[in-house]
Amino acid sequence: MQTNRDHLYRRARLLALITIYYNILEGLVSVYFGLEDETLSLLGFGMDSFVEVISGIGVWHMIRRQETQPDVNPDQFEKQALRITGLSFYLLTAGLMVSSLINGLMGHRPETTFWGIVISLISILTMGLLIHFKMKVGRALNSQAIVADAHCTRACLILSLVLLVASVSYEMTGLGGIDLVGSLLIAWFSFREGQESFEKARGIACSCGSACQNPGAEIQGLNKPNS
Repeated sequence: MQTNRDHLYRRARLLALITIYYNILEGLVSVYFGLEDETLSLLGFGMDSFVEVISGIGVWHMIRRQETQPDVNPDQFEKQALRITGLSFYLLTAGLMVSSLINGLMGHRPETTFWGIVISLISILTMGLLIHFKMKVGRALNSQAIVADAHCTRACLILSLVLLVASVSYEMTGLGGIDLVGSLLIAWFSFREGQESFEKARGIACSCGSACQNPGAEIQGLNKPNS
């Protein structure tokens, strides 16, 4: 029984590391093509991925803590990671809103959103697989925290769908306003994720879009929006 538990926690740590490294790669590629093609929605998507890296590190730390000290409350490292994540999401929200306003007034249009389509499709596939395996491990360990992290990964999948719809719509119509709408939707999601990060840092249990509850079980650990 103990051997099986150790195996499941190793798998949980591996999934957390895959999430971190994938978001680093996704962020680099998205920001590069977002700047190259002047598409604000893809640029915002890439910046969101970098913020998710901070959150992912906190989730990885949380899993290690649960494995060795399952009855211990979230430590200072996790809470600080949540605060940094929340602040980063707020800064991203402000930056996207200001940039969208400026680009809208200037009538700016992206050169192409082709790479937004490619990246979003890869992200949807990757997030779908991560959700499946995180849910499987979380249920096997009876860990509300790991299950909640899987729900947060679902929020990232929704973000990828927003990018896909905005990118395909622009390629079909050529209307610059579509890219701006996509970037504003990403800004809204970032704001929500920032709120949830600060609420969790205060010990309020949230699950990526669900109503926040009073602190209770392990879910109050760092299961940030992992977006």
